[in-house]
Amino acid sequence: MCYVLGMRTSLVLTILGDDKPGIVEQLSERIVATGANWEESRMARLAGKFAGLLRLSVDEDKADALASALRQLDTGGLKVVVERSGEAPSDSARTIRLEVLGHDHPGIVRDIARVLAAHQVNIEDLETDVSSAPMSGDMLFRARASLSVPAAMGLEQLRGVLEAIAGEIMVDLVLDDEGVRS
Repeated sequence: MCYVLGMRTSLVLTILGDDKPGIVEQLSERIVATGANWEESRMARLAGKFAGLLRLSVDEDKADALASALRQLDTGGLKVVVERSGEAPSDSARTIRLEVLGHDHPGIVRDIARVLAAHQVNIEDLETDVSSAPMSGDMLFRARASLSVPAAMGLEQLRGVLEAIAGEIMVDLVLDDEGVRS
């Protein structure tokens, strides 16, 4: 048997609503009904809400029907935004992992993001949390990020830029370039 694959496109979804069982099932039913493929996702429960990001691939001629079916979930209490996505052109940027740890206070993400943006470093993935320190009970802020760093920027240059802001906002940081911790 021979299958002819048509032109595929990517859809990116954001989903937000009250957290309850069955949300992922509702999404996946509509996705599979059009022959779309669930490519990647990030989903979490935050403050009693379900929040999700999802990338699908679907045949170009079925994309509008799938988008419409997913938007119908709005009537069930979910807010669903569907956007077509073109893959960004690949350049010579490399990925660097960043970890940040310090006493929690407002502005940590803003201050680090501002410095990164000023140096054309893109935050591709960011995960943060606040938890109680084991011994003192103080609130600790922790962030893990995947950064897309321009090829012209060396690791030591990036480290210098980040260490300057780390001292100002009183956080520790670790950079990891291709598996080598520094």
